[in-house]
Parts: sequence; C-alpha cells; structure tokens
Amino acid sequence: MALKKYKPTTPGQRFKVISAFDDITATKPEKSLVTGKKSTGGRNSEGRMTIRNVGGGHKKKYRIIDFKRDKEGVPGKVKTIEYDPNRTARIALVYYADGEKRYIIAPHGLKVGQEIKSGKDATPEIGNAMYMSDIPFGTVIHNIELRPGQGAKMARSAGAYAQLMNREGKFAIIKLPSGETRMVLQSCKATIGIVSNADHQLETSGKAGRNRWLGRRPRVRGVAMNPVDHPMGGGEGKASGGQPRSRKGLPAKGYRTRSKKKASNKYIIERRKK
Repeated sequence: MALKKYKPTTPGQRFKVISAFDDITATKPEKSLVTGKKSTGGRNSEGRMTIRNVGGGHKKKYRIIDFKRDKEGVPGKVKTIEYDPNRTARIALVYYADGEKRYIIAPHGLKVGQEIKSGKDATPEIGNAMYMSDIPFGTVIHNIELRPGQGAKMARSAGAYAQLMNREGKFAIIKLPSGETRMVLQSCKATIGIVSNADHQLETSGKAGRNRWLGRRPRVRGVAMNPVDHPMGGGEGKASGGQPRSRKGLPAKGYRTRSKKKASNKYIIERRKK
C-alpha cells in the first residue's frame, strides 16, 4: 500500500499525497452486494440543517459488508481486493464454497486466492474470524464485537487494531492503541490481523476541491467569527481566541465529555492516556 507524490505542476499538485491504489485488483463492485446510498446534505426529515459543513460530494454506492462473519464452517476464497468510497479501509470480495458471495473488511496482508474461515474450526491466521475464547494471547485483532452476534463495532477503520492480553472468567481483556484496556465477552468474535490501508493517515488532499468531493463544505474558524457567534470570536485583529472551546462553549482540549453514568464504564479497566 504505497503512497503517490506528485510534481508541483499546479498549486493543487504541490502538496498532494494520495494512495497509489496498487493493492486494488478490481474496479467495479459485485452487483449483488451493492445498494443505493442517499445523501442528506446535513438536513433532517423536516429539511432543516442540523449538521453544519456537510453537503455535495461525489455520488456513492453502498457496499454491503459482512461484519457478523456468521458463515461458520464454510471456507471462502478471496476473489478481489477493492476500493470502498464509504470507508478508509479496503474491502475483499469472498466467494464461499456453497456459492455465496460476501464483502469483508480486508486486513493488511490478505492476498487474492487466499482461503479464509470463520468459527470454532478457524486457525489464528490473517482474515480468519474467531471467538475470543479461542484466540491466542498477544494476537493482533480487528473487527471486534461488543455483544455476541451483534457484528463488529471496534477497530474497523484503516490501520486499526487491538491486542488480546488476557482472559478472566467470561471476559477477554483487550488493549487498544489509545492505551485503553477493556473487557469483552469471550463469546464475541474478532478477526485476526490489522485493518488494511494503514498509510491512509499520511495522505494529504492538496486542495480544497478534494474535500468538496468527499462531501465536506468550507468550515469557518471560531476565532474568525464575532463574539455573538462563537466563544472564541471577537477582538481587534488577531487578538482574540482564549480557551479552545466548541461553538456551544464546551472546552475542546483536556475536558472529559464521557458520561460518568455510561453503562459500558464497568468494562473499561484502564482509561486511555490523556
């Protein structure tokens, strides 16, 4: 997954760093696993803008991803590695032995033609989905379920992963890259490996237009506003700002916004580092 740098032939090319897409083996998605995707433009059901700086962007088709990996005991073969406009990671098209086709999040190192499995008879190899009770200690995992059978909720974006540290009673203890250590039921599933396209964080759009293609509209900085519009607005020249805050007045750096009564707090052993 290499990055591509351009010669500064135009202002937009000067700082542009994007993926080389050399890992992609197919350009058109599987028709049976594609559905339409409606864009909201940040409006609610009444047509009122409820989310700012959203709108426009290129038309997208949604690829139906198998986050549950409930096809147990049936081996599948990776047919293609594809680009998905709806997520940062790559996706893999899998042909199963019974004739069914499914998309999965492609882990780093997954190759076309490779066989993958899910369930109790799966081995701890890249792309296989296993129960937490069967995964060896120290294994790097992604696509982690928080409730059995719910489907993957954690570590799904490009380059994301967690590590299985220990097991206590009916829980498995996993460590996340943020430093957080938390418990997950051993009956939950996870996929072996790191999510593909880890270089995504090193990409640079190079121009405002690329952000517009992604459906992101221009965002006005708080310090450039008037005091009536933002807590950081106002002042003569650049003599404004103060404590970094959101438009609603909540501190932006260091202030904990997580609820103390949140139900999942009891599963967190160690909070992420400040």
